Amino acid sequence: MEFDKCVSERKSVRKFKTKSVSLKNVFSAIDAGNRAPIAGNLPTVRYIVVDDKEKIKELAEACGQGFVASAGVLVAVCSDSENVVRSFDERGERYARQQAGAAIENFLLKLVDLGLSTCWVGAFADAQVKRVLGVPDGVDVEGVFPVGYETEKGKQKFKPDIKTRVYFNSWGNKELAHEARQKV
Repeated sequence: MEFDKCVSERKSVRKFKTKSVSLKNVFSAIDAGNRAPIAGNLPTVRYIVVDDKEKIKELAEACGQGFVASAGVLVAVCSDSENVVRSFDERGERYARQQAGAAIENFLLKLVDLGLSTCWVGAFADAQVKRVLGVPDGVDVEGVFPVGYETEKGKQKFKPDIKTRVYFNSWGNKELAHEARQKV
């Protein structure tokens, strides 16, 4: 699929068909995530793929969002920042989060490319999710992603116009140079 189309079609989906999800496709999306930038060439992102229906139900409970249980597969994205913190001190935590965000976006876009859908679930009971998945102390769960096929084709929700979110040369300056205005 064309990149711009993937970006414009990416949306949060909370209703999934009962159709099974190919783990080959899930791993293809994870591979796309794995190609994201890595600070200091020290990878921090880890993925836990869950296809056990009982575990998915437990994770839906930990998320407090019932729709999670209807997914065919669930992927938890985690950050193990130990090595990057050792190399970059306190900035290492920031780099780990940046790596996770970049990996997650690649993962999300590849799912769209494959005809799959998800919703980035960031609100969950951390301790409960970590217990269900056996995530060790010192590793953060960045997000839970129920993966499946959407039941109803919907559109991406409204996104603000970039002209309201972009500044020129300094914070708050919306005045673009003449040449830049012509390109926007």
